[in-house]
Amino acid sequence: MLAYLRNLFNRHFSDPQVIILILLLVGSGAVILLFGQLLAPVIASVVIAYLLDGLVGTLRKRGVPRWLAVSFVFVVFLAVLFFTIFALVPLLYREMTRLLQELPRMIATFEEYLLELPDRYPELFNEEQVMGLIRNLRPEVERMGETVLSASLALLPTLMAAVVYLVLMPLMVFFFLKDKHKIINWFKSYLPRDHSLAGRVWQDTNRQVANYIRGKFWEILIVGAVTYVTFFLLGLNYAMLLGVLVGLSVLIPYIGAAVVTFPILTIAYFQWGWSAELFYVMIAYAIIQTLDANVLFPLLFSKVVDLHPVAIIVALLFFGGIWGFWGIFFAIPLATLVKAVLSAWPRTGGTNEAAGAAPSGGEERLEYEKGAAKPVRSETTGS
Repeated sequence: MLAYLRNLFNRHFSDPQVIILILLLVGSGAVILLFGQLLAPVIASVVIAYLLDGLVGTLRKRGVPRWLAVSFVFVVFLAVLFFTIFALVPLLYREMTRLLQELPRMIATFEEYLLELPDRYPELFNEEQVMGLIRNLRPEVERMGETVLSASLALLPTLMAAVVYLVLMPLMVFFFLKDKHKIINWFKSYLPRDHSLAGRVWQDTNRQVANYIRGKFWEILIVGAVTYVTFFLLGLNYAMLLGVLVGLSVLIPYIGAAVVTFPILTIAYFQWGWSAELFYVMIAYAIIQTLDANVLFPLLFSKVVDLHPVAIIVALLFFGGIWGFWGIFFAIPLATLVKAVLSAWPRTGGTNEAAGAAPSGGEERLEYEKGAAKPVRSETTGS
């Protein structure tokens, strides 16, 4: 047993670069777990900088100087930020207030519908069952109201923190864009000189995370906007609020679309009942989800590493359980990081060596000396 463990350690952990990579991953995870709330503005600023850096790169490819590209993109970012704060957020607040005011009427209508079930379907429901269901439903509704009231009372400290974030985050976003290469080089200066394995993992993960965040941003924006316009033209109430919910639902693959279906169906039912308008809304929503899954998602994420659906679901459950919303948002990039680590992890005694094949791209190659295969580690240069 000890010999097996010794061989296992020598096979996978004898390389100093592996130890460096493990220390970097463990250290980064510990910092996020211990100081995640304190560093929330920094993490959010890094995410926004990822989004904007793609636009900066596009302008740079067209010959625009970096300082001018950063300035232009930052001004556009400030314009979008002010539009969101002073136009979109008040509209969402008004629709949310209207929905909360309508909630008692919706509940009363739902109770009336339940009371009609024994007359409509006497073989399935009786009056005692329906009254028991209503008695169990009312405490849940009251508890929901208390939760909303508590959240409203706790809103003031959140607003104060949001004001601080609105001052700090744009500044950090600007400096992350302006001094991107300086910050990266400063971080590299603290790493050991030979960190090629960590560098390969970083390059692969950085590319995938950047593509994912930018693609997910555009997917949220397009799906939310198309949903809002569609629901508005169909005359559905709370079209803006539902459009935002549908847009954000794409953060949770396979599950988000199914969850958001319930509020859409509920609002449409209480507005029109079982009518043709309700079916038009649900058909339009189904078309939007189909186009997103089969056209928009493959178009936006063609450069992102494919992950098996089971791996995505496991990543959502695991990282969402650890970090909540941000864990769900970064579940796919973090799963991509795990995949990149496993792909770059040095392997000895593998099938390539047994077959005498020479792997490419920074992996171990085989040199044949005196008729014997001797693995020699080398790093390839170039792309």
